[in-house]
Amino acid sequence: MFQTLYSYFWWERLWLPANLTWADLEDRDGRVYAKASDLYVTLPLAFLFLVVRHLFETYVATPLAGLLNVKEKIRLKATPNAVLEKFYAATTKHPKQADVEMLSKKSGCTVRQVERWFRRRRNQDRPSLLKKFREASWRFTFYLLAFIAGMAVIVDKPWFYDLREVWKGYPIQSMLPSQYWYYIIELSFYWSLLFSIASDVKRKDFKEQIIHHVATIILISFSWFANYIRAGTLIMALHDSSDYLLEVWPPRQGVGRPVGDGVPVPARNRAASPRRIMHCTVVYPLDLYPAFFGYYFFNFMMVVLQSLHIFWAYLIIRMAQKFITGKVVEDERSDREETDNSEEEEEAAKNGPLSNGHPVLNNNHRKTD
Repeated sequence: MFQTLYSYFWWERLWLPANLTWADLEDRDGRVYAKASDLYVTLPLAFLFLVVRHLFETYVATPLAGLLNVKEKIRLKATPNAVLEKFYAATTKHPKQADVEMLSKKSGCTVRQVERWFRRRRNQDRPSLLKKFREASWRFTFYLLAFIAGMAVIVDKPWFYDLREVWKGYPIQSMLPSQYWYYIIELSFYWSLLFSIASDVKRKDFKEQIIHHVATIILISFSWFANYIRAGTLIMALHDSSDYLLEVWPPRQGVGRPVGDGVPVPARNRAASPRRIMHCTVVYPLDLYPAFFGYYFFNFMMVVLQSLHIFWAYLIIRMAQKFITGKVVEDERSDREETDNSEEEEEAAKNGPLSNGHPVLNNNHRKTD
């Protein structure tokens, strides 16, 4: 059964153009080709990346946050309450009014105290600014170094300047050592992002992030064993060229102000620049061979990634508009911090209702001339 599925999966007509077989991509005459078995090493390397990331965040990002005066916001902690904690963990973090009233009776707290408790408890679970900064610092460092490495790999190649060269002689295109390491490192990194996504800062686009990581891993892997390596290196370098910029954009971290008005530039890179790559992968191959399953599969996954990039570009541009006008200074993908009005509530209980932060005069007092 397993052998049958294995044979069907590696059927040449799925992944290679007509009249070509895997035997055509075997090493010979000094030519070295990519092999699917090469990618096994990316899994242990992904865990090595997680170790390196932990060391980087501890010994580099954390001291850097102190130097940049990235301060934590002081959050009031919810008072320990077994009844409310059980409901919070097992049922929902956002109880309805009926649930609040029921919990008020069970816990012996007032309705307002229950609402305040859930508000504080939700804020406790929200990631700290330091955690966001550490994660962003790690991703920025990798993407920047990967972009520099990627440019070093492809800048002297003819297909960097003429995209038709991407398919010249395909699939009989020998793999270079620089391409090997670029692929292995990129794929290992995306595996590490997928492994750590559950413990990283969770945003509203959590599902989209998973789809993006999985689609990227599939694309890199497929382009490797189908020998789409020239196209793959261009695509990875294009992604890295905007990713490192996005990681240092102030609204993503909730700190600082933009350096200039060119904030949406990474969004334009994400949504617009890949059109030349898409043209390269959709149109140019048809000049050499008829469309086959691998051709459709590769471009379908490209469309999935491009759709996600358009979605994120929309969010980025919307954030940029609000950020520039001073309406928002935080990532719209993140849950917003809830304001804790407990101090004002307690003040009101002592001194009566507040108006603009000051006690309202008692109506029984007479107005004096």
